[in-house]
Amino acid sequence: MSTEQPRKESYFHLHLVSDATGETLINVGRAACAQYANVRPIEHVYPLIRSMKQLERVLSEIESNPGIVLYTLVDMELRSCLKERCAELGVPVLSVLAPVVRMFQSYLGGEPTPRVGGQHALDTDYFKRIDALNYTVMHDDGQLVDDLEEADVVLLGVSRTSKTPTSIYLANRGIKTANIPLVPQVPVPPNVEMLKKPLIVGLVASPERIVEIRQNRLLGLNAVDSAGSYTDRDAVREEITFARRLCSRNGWPVIDVTRRSIEETAANIMALLHERRRRVQSEA
Repeated sequence: MSTEQPRKESYFHLHLVSDATGETLINVGRAACAQYANVRPIEHVYPLIRSMKQLERVLSEIESNPGIVLYTLVDMELRSCLKERCAELGVPVLSVLAPVVRMFQSYLGGEPTPRVGGQHALDTDYFKRIDALNYTVMHDDGQLVDDLEEADVVLLGVSRTSKTPTSIYLANRGIKTANIPLVPQVPVPPNVEMLKKPLIVGLVASPERIVEIRQNRLLGLNAVDSAGSYTDRDAVREEITFARRLCSRNGWPVIDVTRRSIEETAANIMALLHERRRRVQSEA
């Protein structure tokens, strides 16, 4: 019998230096860290670094807590200073966009035009995302069902299948998303089954998972005594069966979110939406 002890988690400092919001660095850093099961980063995020005085404060923090340094800086002077100081401190430093930009330059030719926070420009796509977010917030949890035809996606699901966070994630991608709870003994709004434009998707999960989440929610609200059928496994199983039958009757796709992250669920929905739009265009 093996006596090998499980490896303990270890930690390291991860410095993310950006002249914009730092979102790109955060996503890249976390994606890389996810490949190491027993390693956790202590994140130091420095957004909007655009002057030497600001950078000096960052360098002081790096010196006090050595670790990996990732950056996205357009200003050549700031980049040179950061790289030189990190070399002196003996810490690894990398521009996360440089390899990608070099590939683009090699393929497209010509010199890029560096822009601080260029991906956050107030362009058509930006305002499309804001419009989608406004719509999604106003149509959360079954609100304002009269104009669902304007949605790109309508999510249906029993309580605790992550309808709201999935809707917000999709809205951040510019997809107008409404979500409607499926509640026992409460009929679905009659216009839902007549919708033509939106992609309608059912979200389900295993009874065990839903019961676990609901119990934790009630614990947080100090309302365990009022659980009733909300956490009864047989009742929850009936809710899920009802949801599956409703979707099957209408030909709506169903996604089981039991072992899926919000990002994975949203990616699946976006793939379904893309395929639906492609099919509609080909039939036009």
